[in-house]
Amino acid sequence: MASQPIIELVEVGPRDGLQNEPKPITVDKKIKLIDALSKCGFQRIEAGSFVSPRWVPQMADSLEVFKRIHRNRNIKYVALVPNQKGLEIALEAKVDEIAVFVSASEGFSKANINQSIAASLHEVTFTIQQAIKESIPVRGYVSCVVKCPYDGYTAPDRVAALTEQLIDLGCYQVSLGDTIGAGTPTIVARLLDCVLRRVSNEQLAGHFHDTGGLAKSNIMESIKFGIVVFDTAIGGLGGCPFAPGSVGNASTEKIHFALSKARIETGLDFDKLIEASKIVRTMAK
Repeated sequence: MASQPIIELVEVGPRDGLQNEPKPITVDKKIKLIDALSKCGFQRIEAGSFVSPRWVPQMADSLEVFKRIHRNRNIKYVALVPNQKGLEIALEAKVDEIAVFVSASEGFSKANINQSIAASLHEVTFTIQQAIKESIPVRGYVSCVVKCPYDGYTAPDRVAALTEQLIDLGCYQVSLGDTIGAGTPTIVARLLDCVLRRVSNEQLAGHFHDTGGLAKSNIMESIKFGIVVFDTAIGGLGGCPFAPGSVGNASTEKIHFALSKARIETGLDFDKLIEASKIVRTMAK
């Protein structure tokens, strides 16, 4: 009997989760959360982003956060980086890895970064090249892989093409983002069937929002296709500030619990996850 796969959960709560919180969260609270998450067994934690504070004010203090967290040498601390200026700050912060992003929807790309898909790809290309020169691994995101709040449903072929482009540019992995949580297992299966014609399952990750309550089901469906990396956020934090209708990311502790019940290992400590989730509940107070 074949053994179940070991699933990696990439913790994105400190970045993708907190970026949409309406009240300012202090640096000390962010550090407390990241330090707690660093004890849970993660391989990667997305700890902040170096985007314009005018667009995402909650992430304006990411440099200070990176400088003050207590780093676990077994963890890669990741930052979202949109452009060359962001990369320069990321290098100053001594990040272990960066993430870059493109949208599969023109409407979302313009709302999110005020650029077309083609223009954002051009900028991402330069950022990836510079990061690789600095020996910084690059992970890619493709957002709105199922549906966009402005343009409607996204063609799987477009997602597949963008994913392949990011891999060809040098991203070691691309996370497929269901930004507004519109996916169902049937839709996810159709999408993965298309994308996997161009890239391998080892090069993909899943990023599901739980707007429709189907994040767990979509993860389980993705596992059938050999996907073994999923982005989750402690306490179900999340929602994109530029995607009306997006709620929270898949909850780290809930997904870990569901996988454990299915006898699928994540390598995480459930008790420590619960302790971290308690911090989340007090952060905006």
